[in-house]
Amino acid sequence: MPKLVDPVERRRAVVDALFRVVVRDGLQRASLRTVAAEARLNIGSLRHYFATQQELMRFAMASMIERVAGRLQAAVEETGDPAALSPAERLELAARLLGELLPLDAPRRAEVTVFLDFAAASRTDPALRDLAGRAAVGTREFVGLVLARLGSGGVLRPGLRLDVETERLSSLVDGLGVNAVLRPELVSGDDCLEVVRAHLGSLAA
Repeated sequence: MPKLVDPVERRRAVVDALFRVVVRDGLQRASLRTVAAEARLNIGSLRHYFATQQELMRFAMASMIERVAGRLQAAVEETGDPAALSPAERLELAARLLGELLPLDAPRRAEVTVFLDFAAASRTDPALRDLAGRAAVGTREFVGLVLARLGSGGVLRPGLRLDVETERLSSLVDGLGVNAVLRPELVSGDDCLEVVRAHLGSLAA
């Protein structure tokens, strides 16, 4: 009797294989053939799920966005109601939430690495541009949510413009992610978190 294959699980395994190839060798090396080899599939089996490389790339990028969004949502829900926390504790909680966007450990480093390659490719590949835009918007919405929670709790200085501070902090997080991936000998995960803490502290009342 032939072995039954779960198509959802198989697609997930292929995407995980693509991520490993991108982290190790770069997006330019992530062909259908190299991804099939990484996933221990023959090229025909992979084409059963992804007919073209573009289809695989779009599915992988969308999967990454959903994966990160789900983790961010879970992180927010796990914090519960911060009303009982002191201002200092709220700032630390905010830094930890923002740390979900930074390469603080191996899984998050892999995510940031893959996203950077996809984002760079989207500059010249129209097939990825909408997904890169969705990821950028999602990042800013998350950063804005974190700042809004601090503002509603009276932690931020009066008079700050939330839209400007959201863009400033989003740009800071993006820059830290780029430098920590490209120059880990100069910017570590701990460095990223300390910079975020210092920035949030500068916004505090």
